[in-house]
Amino acid sequence: MGRYLKILALFWSTAIAAELEYRLNFLLASFSSLGGLAGSLFGLFLFYRTGYRFQGWSWPEAQLVLGIFTLLQGASATLFVPNLNKIVEQVQQGTLDFVLLKPVSSQFWLSTRSLSPWGIPDFLFGLVLIGYAGQQLGLSLLDYLQGILPLACSLVILYSLWFMMGSLSIWFVKIYNVTEVLRGLVEAGRYPISAYPAGFRIFFTFVVPVAFLTTFPAEAALDRRPLFWLSGAAFLAIALLWLSNRFWRFALRFYTSASS
Repeated sequence: MGRYLKILALFWSTAIAAELEYRLNFLLASFSSLGGLAGSLFGLFLFYRTGYRFQGWSWPEAQLVLGIFTLLQGASATLFVPNLNKIVEQVQQGTLDFVLLKPVSSQFWLSTRSLSPWGIPDFLFGLVLIGYAGQQLGLSLLDYLQGILPLACSLVILYSLWFMMGSLSIWFVKIYNVTEVLRGLVEAGRYPISAYPAGFRIFFTFVVPVAFLTTFPAEAALDRRPLFWLSGAAFLAIALLWLSNRFWRFALRFYTSASS
């Protein structure tokens, strides 16, 4: 474990040093993130301005869900998306061979090698919105702590889905269209799951687990979810993480190296 932590520190320090050569990009990313968040809040406000509310969700509670979505969006842009793009490039260029020869887990290497600080503004704005919504709702520190485990499960679920999408590049070298489909489905998490018709709720809970990403952590902080659902979120996160590893190992059986 100590060796992997040292490797991770080396990866991220070199990645940040390389990215910060273009510091103006961080300012532009901050403005872009702020504009995106303002647009999302405006879209949510259009529902609530006339007194309409999603079933069981007040305006501050819906903001809490949006804050969690924005935080996950920042995590994706910071860690998941850059590494997914690198997997595609390495398969295209044949440099995946060198990764597979290294004496570390190839999944660990491919999942953590790159880091983009341009997603940090989304992450920070998400935290600010969560804190603002929590203040309106009168959430205590204990309430926030109740949402940490489901939120950690959300990150693991999101990572597992992204990595399995990246594994598809073994068969389909250019998978950008597939990732856009996944991105579009995850976008549904910006609203509480009750905002959708019954059929979509089932789909976003049991087929593509969008509800586990944003709605369930918010409900845990609001003390609405029973222990059964929280256990289900933890089980799903562990199962998808294991599945992502097995799927990657299965995909490597079909990988033809650059030297073959």
